[in-house]
Amino acid sequence: MSATKKTKLRSAEWFGTQDKNGFMYRSWMKNQGIPDHEFQGKPIIGICNTWSELTPCNAHFRQLADYVKRGILEAGGFPVEFPVFSNGESNLRPTAMLTRNLASMDVEESIRGNPMDAVVLLVGCDKTTPALLMGAASVDLPTIVVSGGPMLNGKLNGKNIGSGTAVWQLHEQVKAGTITMHEFMHAESGHSRSAGTCNTMGTASTMACMAEALGTSLPHNAAIPAVDSRRYILAHMSGIRIVEMVHEDLRLSKVLKRENFENAIRVNAAIGGSTNAVIHLKAIAGRIGVDLELEDWTRVGRGMPTIVDLMPSGRFLMEEFYYAGGLPGAIRRMGDGKLLPHPEALTVNGKTLWENCQDAPVYDDEVIRPLDKPLLEDGGICILRGNLAPRGAVLKPSAATPALMQHRGRAVVFEDFDHYKARIIDPDLEVDANSVLVMKNCGPKGYPGMAEVGNMGLPPKLLAQGVRDMVRISDARMSGTAYGTVVLHVAPEAMAGGPLGIVRDGDWITLDCAGGALNLEISDAAMAERLAERAARQPATAKSGYQQLYIDHVLQADEGCDFDFLVGNRGSEVPKHSH
Repeated sequence: MSATKKTKLRSAEWFGTQDKNGFMYRSWMKNQGIPDHEFQGKPIIGICNTWSELTPCNAHFRQLADYVKRGILEAGGFPVEFPVFSNGESNLRPTAMLTRNLASMDVEESIRGNPMDAVVLLVGCDKTTPALLMGAASVDLPTIVVSGGPMLNGKLNGKNIGSGTAVWQLHEQVKAGTITMHEFMHAESGHSRSAGTCNTMGTASTMACMAEALGTSLPHNAAIPAVDSRRYILAHMSGIRIVEMVHEDLRLSKVLKRENFENAIRVNAAIGGSTNAVIHLKAIAGRIGVDLELEDWTRVGRGMPTIVDLMPSGRFLMEEFYYAGGLPGAIRRMGDGKLLPHPEALTVNGKTLWENCQDAPVYDDEVIRPLDKPLLEDGGICILRGNLAPRGAVLKPSAATPALMQHRGRAVVFEDFDHYKARIIDPDLEVDANSVLVMKNCGPKGYPGMAEVGNMGLPPKLLAQGVRDMVRISDARMSGTAYGTVVLHVAPEAMAGGPLGIVRDGDWITLDCAGGALNLEISDAAMAERLAERAARQPATAKSGYQQLYIDHVLQADEGCDFDFLVGNRGSEVPKHSH
């Protein structure tokens, strides 16, 4: 599309007037060496960059942004790059989830308050994708996502290992005594071999797939390796496309419809995606005005086979996924089998999701399996309810042990994460393979921030006996790279007065994934009595003003853990300022 098409530009409110304000806005920008003609009706494209050396997944984004700029300039736009809070999961304590909403606020106010007509979101590490989409959704300009891509395959002793997933596996082997600490430490150097996000189907790769399935990125955005030259070509083409989107007035609200979210839910099942997608999609939907509920994951997601054979659920890694055909190949398989709910859903390139994927090749049936040879017959996230989780809990079937999906066992209770760490290593702990590990006070308010500690490591004495999985229940999250029969996101959380807080050692708990049930085997009267007797546990003293804000205003997991005052679309209007 011609960049000379006359379009009413939002940035003209800053740069398009021949008065004192226009003079000052242009003059201050010119101190960067920008000539007059760049202000003459060109779309101003913001590049929202989460580059940070403390976010190793995103540490290559300076170069990625340069390729986006090339595309914007080629299409007749003018790029302006700006930084936002970069919440990387690998280094940030206590958890990057604590600052997801903070980052979204930074993004929202940066976009709304600055002279831009559209925005490119550079995302990578887990929470950067939802945070930037949440912030952009609240402003609703033309928006396109460019992900940083996954790392190359990890290597250990000549074999592939998955980032994140290998940590959990190797650490359990150390505790079980099957490998030495020297062998464990030796694996470190081959674990993260290049720039990029985790190379498993962890949360970063899942959310990159969600961004593509939602239609907010160009095809193949999710899986191209970070160091593959095609990642830079995609960034360049995204820069071209965002300028065209300005002239088409293709705002985010025209893409993020309910149909797009339902496609993403079904795709999450097909790829064996992270449980964190449940929280993040709900939060994004809340910002754009789509009423997404936990029941939608059952209604739309259940019954979809998991056909992408990637760790932690399967065998392969993101490199193989891209070489096998990437997400378009998986969606092609879904569509051919009439398992794509809304093939007509619009995407940012102006085409429907099915138009983008209907001819996509699949090069490897081991990685992207045929529908009649799935990794799992039903990969949809299990939504559980019952007297232990009145507002819901989640479980990832593709990462669980089938024999434990229906289970009854006695509770071994940990009051919080510190109690768990101290107690789990006790050789006298009364626990066996049939027990159910229960951890409290690790939810949104309780940690605070709902850290990824729900995949509790098993008791060393059981690991030494060969036990490799147990039912685990908490109000926490777990890394998308983790695995096991783990019930997460129990709502309401214990700190908010949920029934999880009154579970005692020895209580019987039943898990029925097929029936969507999670129950504590006590009478309603006993439940009411325990809840009445339970002393209200107060959150720990906030370490900062932001943490206090978080504790006071965060919603529960079933509502997306956004802040109560951030839900909704506030648009791009901003009061005009007269100097």
